[in-house]
Amino acid sequence: MSGKLVIGNWKMNTRSESAQALVAALLADPATNRDGVGVAAPAVYLAQVARQLEGGRIALASQDVSRYDADGAFTGETSAAMLADVGCRYALVGHSERRQYFAESNEALLRKMRNALAAGVTPVLCVGETLEQREGGQYLEVIRQQLAILAEIADGEYVVAYEPVWAIGTGKVASLEQIAEMHAFIKNWCLQNAGSSANIRVLYGGSVKAENAEAILATKNVDGALVGGASLSADSFRVICQAAGKLI
Repeated sequence: MSGKLVIGNWKMNTRSESAQALVAALLADPATNRDGVGVAAPAVYLAQVARQLEGGRIALASQDVSRYDADGAFTGETSAAMLADVGCRYALVGHSERRQYFAESNEALLRKMRNALAAGVTPVLCVGETLEQREGGQYLEVIRQQLAILAEIADGEYVVAYEPVWAIGTGKVASLEQIAEMHAFIKNWCLQNAGSSANIRVLYGGSVKAENAEAILATKNVDGALVGGASLSADSFRVICQAAGKLI
């Protein structure tokens, strides 16, 4: 897997019209309409965005995937097979907001990872520590515990996104030294514990924006970015994708 990967996570934002306008702007720009760029739209707009992306090079991602692997009486859930059916290439798994607000456990996240892989959707496992855990010196152990589910998965393609919780939507960004340390730790852990033939990318997320993207993406072992608020602006997202394109 060569080149940097940039995925914009829209979270619970946009409406049908604004989503359409945003995608149109991204498709019209060669810096964003290329391989290595993806958008994670709200579930209700996935089919709409998928139709609009047809013929373009931008990948579609979901913001979550169900832990249940078969159709059935699971009201409100969206299965991996459904995501694949509408054209999702990626699925976020275990974003810190899901862990915080919905108490998602490693057991549930392991099931989600397996379901995505079985459906041909590449899971993006999100990991990250709180400010208290960082300042208490527990951050490596926290990430180790969150990565543990990867040791239970057979070979496949998946992505890890390191997002320090204290940097998500706060405007705070981990230092380049902190980012380099954690990305090296994650890659080394994966090499030692994940499937021997697994293809793994490690992205950085947490207040990635136009002003800091190039420095972050040039940091050793950073394979791309998971972008939050800045992905809602075509102009800001373009600059981030341009920074990633320079480093291919």
